[in-house]
Amino acid sequence: MRNIEHRRTALITGSGRRTGRATALALAQAGHNVVINGASDAVACEKVAEEVEATGVEAIVAMGDVGDREAAQRIVDTGLERFGGIDILVNNAAIRPSCGFLEISEDEWDRVFNIDFKAAFWLSRACLPGMVDRGWGRIINFTGMNAQKGYPGKSAVAVAKHAALGLTRSLAVEFGPQGITVNILSPGTIVDDDVDVEGDERMRALRDSNPAGRLGHPDDIASTIAFLCSPDAGFINGQMLQVNGGVVT
Repeated sequence: MRNIEHRRTALITGSGRRTGRATALALAQAGHNVVINGASDAVACEKVAEEVEATGVEAIVAMGDVGDREAAQRIVDTGLERFGGIDILVNNAAIRPSCGFLEISEDEWDRVFNIDFKAAFWLSRACLPGMVDRGWGRIINFTGMNAQKGYPGKSAVAVAKHAALGLTRSLAVEFGPQGITVNILSPGTIVDDDVDVEGDERMRALRDSNPAGRLGHPDDIASTIAFLCSPDAGFINGQMLQVNGGVVT
């Protein structure tokens, strides 16, 4: 059964730091319970859980590698056991290794594909039945500029992110009639407060070439996700939202 407050629950993968952490806090501030997930840094995840609970909602940590099908199911099961349902799924966890197409091994390719795409497939399959039963749900996936523009050494990432875009559009059409929206974000360069942009030539160049005159912050992505999960965004479905300051239009 659901908890006594009947709050909705969000599962955010890769939520021990950066964008995942910011998203966990933004959804907590919107009144949602949160399932925190990380692959290895349990201490960071527990800290985020404490920050989430400080907002007045509940949190649980479900550690596990979303690039493994059985682990992905266990993560969902942990959330279901605690909260009775998962209403919001944010497939944030990703890896973006750089390796030439002729050099990358098939095992490495599969590892990227499993985390950057198949995790969204596995987790959506696990969460959607409950969303359908309740007649409401939100799924947020991620693509990125690697997929849109093409970069050397990023072929595996690009293919996985294109697959995530296709999944998003298909699920949006199939499950829209059940009150479920599925959208995908394409972030620009995102940096934490501790990144010294002025002291990094590459970062300065990226900032100076951005029409917004700055780089993105995790809160830019988190606030967009919080909006997509709000009642005001119920008619936004199957869309790719560019959150990049205008560097790709």
